[in-house]
Amino acid sequence: MINRTIWIEKIERFWRERNIIWLSGVRRSGKTCLCQSFEYAEYFDCELPSVRRMLEDVESFWKRFNEQYVVLDEIHRLMNPSEVLKIAADHFPGIRIIATGSSTLGASSKFRDTLAGRKRDLWLTPMILEDIACFGNQDIEHRMIHGGLPPFFLSPQIPERDFQEWMDSFWAKDIQELFRLEKRASFQRFIELLLMQSGSIFEATRFASLCEVSRPTIANYLKVLESTFVMHVIRPYSTRKSAEIISAPKVYGFDTGFICYYKGINTLRHDDLGYFWEHIVLNEMFAALQQRNVQYWRDKSGHEVDFIIKPRGGNPIAIECKWSSKAFEPAGMQAFRRRYPEGKNYVVCNDVERKYEKAYGVLQVEFTGLQELIRELLPKQL
Repeated sequence: MINRTIWIEKIERFWRERNIIWLSGVRRSGKTCLCQSFEYAEYFDCELPSVRRMLEDVESFWKRFNEQYVVLDEIHRLMNPSEVLKIAADHFPGIRIIATGSSTLGASSKFRDTLAGRKRDLWLTPMILEDIACFGNQDIEHRMIHGGLPPFFLSPQIPERDFQEWMDSFWAKDIQELFRLEKRASFQRFIELLLMQSGSIFEATRFASLCEVSRPTIANYLKVLESTFVMHVIRPYSTRKSAEIISAPKVYGFDTGFICYYKGINTLRHDDLGYFWEHIVLNEMFAALQQRNVQYWRDKSGHEVDFIIKPRGGNPIAIECKWSSKAFEPAGMQAFRRRYPEGKNYVVCNDVERKYEKAYGVLQVEFTGLQELIRELLPKQL
């Protein structure tokens, strides 16, 4: 079994803060294998009828494991999962629990109690750079085209059949069980279109026409996909200035492998690298920061900055993603800083091993590698 060291360390640190960890992430992101790497924890798969029967008498179940570590995998299969966790938190404080599910806590009516103050949330994203090192393959281009779900990444060939099987399972086990949506063909067509246009500005009306459903239905589909981590909605940063884009979000697919699959990409061209690098950077920031407070900026003249992060009480941080540092053009960041002059400016590049600064007139820009960027952002407690 491969130990994903950074995630194990996060879980052990979170356990010192709360006795319940809600581990979420898309199907096949490695939640089960990660949980099973804790050999000292009792593991229960809630998809099994025998386990669900054991948990019908919740109090008796928890009495068996006082002062122990317990994993409840696929907990959304229980009738009342929030009650199971609430009883453990309130009456058995010595127990340490990992509860896993494919969607966020509260994404469906089964989760009637958010367990506020009783848990820590941990979002297991598709593989990050440190995961690639743990899996013994340092090839970032392999990660781009195979994607960041461990079984797909480890496949020697592009697992085309697995991508469609994953989508079928997502519909049957996540969408139907948790949300009860109708019109499977329209929903899956919507996902396909979003993945093919990942990173583009979202226009609900156009998707409604293409998917043959109403605009409110498209809005509901997107909300479901965001809550299950399959799509990331990146909203524009603005202080309501008339020259800025203030409402149109961008939507990013959760995984580069699925984007390649739906785009029909089997071999990466040089022009593809910058596009997928942007997705890799976004995934890395989500994994490190454990929240989706990433935005983008664009004005009505077409100037744009890939990502904006606004720390609480701080100045906006501007981030541009470039596969090669030579590809950076400062016009977008300069336009942004004319409106928001205070804040750090980063260009995160695959070919920068040691960070350095460069001036473009009054604009000071720091060129950095991805892991160095993450180390810079984390201390800010965004």
